[in-house]
Amino acid sequence: MSKDTGFSITSAERYSLALFELSSESNLLSSIEEQVLSILKLLDQSDDFSNLIKDPTTSQDDLLRVVNMISENYKFESLLKNFLSFLIKKRRFFFIERILKSFIEICSKKRGELKAELKSAKELSSEEISNITEELTKNFSSKIKLNYKHDESLIGGLVVQVGSTMVDTSIKNKLQQIENRMIEA
Repeated sequence: MSKDTGFSITSAERYSLALFELSSESNLLSSIEEQVLSILKLLDQSDDFSNLIKDPTTSQDDLLRVVNMISENYKFESLLKNFLSFLIKKRRFFFIERILKSFIEICSKKRGELKAELKSAKELSSEEISNITEELTKNFSSKIKLNYKHDESLIGGLVVQVGSTMVDTSIKNKLQQIENRMIEA
C-alpha cells in the first residue's frame, strides 16, 4: 500500500473550514464569500494569475506582493488577505482554487442549499432559469443553487442533476438509447 503524500481533498476542506469558521466568528462571512468568488473569477479569467500560482519557480515574496496588490485593488478584508498570505507561507497557495471552491461549498451547505446542474440545448432566458430553479426548490423542499450551461451538443431538451438524481430529456440521450438497443438486438 502506498501512502498518498499529496495535498488531498480532505486537506483542502480543512483549510476552507478554518476560513469559514474564522469568517463566521468575525461576522464577515458574506463579504468574505463575495471576495472569494471574485478570486475564483480572477483565476478563471486571468491566465497570467493562474499561471503565476501554478509556476513552481514563483517565489513566496512575489506571491505575497501579488496577493497584497489584489487585496488592495479588490478591498479584501484583512482576514482573507492574512489567510491567503498564510497559504503562501505554508506553501499551499498552489491549491488555492481547490480550497476556495471548498469554502464556497461549505457556505452553500450551511445555508441549506442543494447544488444543481442544468444543461440545455437552447439558450435559456434568466426568467426560464429562475422558473426551473423555483420548480426544483418546490420538488426538493430545499434552496437550490443552480449552475446553468448551454450545451448545443444535446440537440434538444434538458439535462438536470440535483445531487445524485438526474433527469435527462435530451435528444442526444434518446438517440444514444436507440443506438444501444440496436447494438443489443
